[in-house]
Amino acid sequence: QVQVAESGGGLVQHGGSLRLSCAYSGSAFVYYTMAWYRQAPGKQRELVAVITTIGTTNYAESVKGRFTISRDVAREMVYLQMNNLKPEDTAIYYCNSQWGNTEHWGLGTQVTVSS
Repeated sequence: QVQVAESGGGLVQHGGSLRLSCAYSGSAFVYYTMAWYRQAPGKQRELVAVITTIGTTNYAESVKGRFTISRDVAREMVYLQMNNLKPEDTAIYYCNSQWGNTEHWGLGTQVTVSS
């Protein structure tokens, strides 16, 4: 059974950096598109970044140039490097795996950016 688990969240100052990690367990990692979503208090969950099975990436406009998503196929890990963090990046960040109609979510990791 596929599971994904996030780690790496925390409290950081405005302008700081964090790297989130997503550990994938199960089979067929290479077939899954992987993504990071976030949900701020009182707001809907939104897509932050996505990386396909061939390494194509896409980002929300609000994080372009600051965040980088990557995947390590050998380790079955996905990362989100977040630089120049802003208070509006404060949210719970979720890892998502998707293959066709099958998707899995982690429990999330809290990122808090102080002003």
